[in-house]
Amino acid sequence: MHVNTNDVGPANMAHSKLSVIGAGAVGSSIAYASLIRGSARQIALYDIDQTRVEAEVRDLAHGTQFTPTEWVMGGSDMSVLKDSSVIVITAGARQKPGQSRMELAAQNAGIMAKLVPEMLEHAPDAVLVMVTNPCDVLTVVAQQVSGLPVGRVLSTGTLLDTSRLRWAIARRAGVSLSNVHAAMMGEHGDTEFALWSSATIAQIPIRDWTNPDGERVFSEQSLAQIAYDTVHAAYSIIEGKGATNYAIGLAAARLVEAILGDQHKIWPLSSVLTDYLGVSNVALSVPTMVGPNGVQRVFDFPMDAHEISLLHRSAAAIRSSLDSLGY
Repeated sequence: MHVNTNDVGPANMAHSKLSVIGAGAVGSSIAYASLIRGSARQIALYDIDQTRVEAEVRDLAHGTQFTPTEWVMGGSDMSVLKDSSVIVITAGARQKPGQSRMELAAQNAGIMAKLVPEMLEHAPDAVLVMVTNPCDVLTVVAQQVSGLPVGRVLSTGTLLDTSRLRWAIARRAGVSLSNVHAAMMGEHGDTEFALWSSATIAQIPIRDWTNPDGERVFSEQSLAQIAYDTVHAAYSIIEGKGATNYAIGLAAARLVEAILGDQHKIWPLSSVLTDYLGVSNVALSVPTMVGPNGVQRVFDFPMDAHEISLLHRSAAAIRSSLDSLGY
């Protein structure tokens, strides 16, 4: 078990403020999901496009009669970030159909290098949550340019990918999704991988799960297909509708709740690692507990030799991208 410590006191949920950077499809969906769920007492939306962000804020605010959160604000002036407890960053170039997340790296790294210090001038105590892709690379960039403790900068990483994986397993097994325990690890991107060695359905190893006739449901081929479909899910959605936004909106809102509510939730999340199974100075998704200070603990997790090699492959992909950017 590894422990990250940092210097920010616990957030007071009664005065919590979530700010979302970027009023595009993803940012607006995060604000909307957070509004409905009551993820924070206040929600602010920032974007350089004043007309767009003001319209989004009005649209959100007009529904607050029906939501737990009543205070929605926003604009194109960064002062709207003042006193933020958590800042979720979605701003950046959008992933195009057929474009890999890593192809976005140079453009979005430049945006983050300018944006992050400006944000912290207005909200110096905020926990930063990266959603902009490639989120693992940009988590390292944001942590380095900000100088914040590593626990204060994290990304959603493979949290959404894990939800996609569990959904696919539950459908094939014919069980409630809540009975599925499996995770995607590593890069949020092409080198991520499923931890099949520890995956279970209602405590039964996934490879031992049978149908009513006693036949095993998951072959090695079907597991490989599920993992492949999970890794490539975003590409097919982007091709069909231009963006993935609803599911990441829900995932980010739930993560914000866990941070602000000090819920001690453990999910696959990405932060800068130090000697994690031999991996250092890159951000990858591994089992992570979050709280008001951001990352509280990073847990070692049982992996077989093949899975450890896949983790190192992910680390190498992130390191290669960071090296090319000069980080």
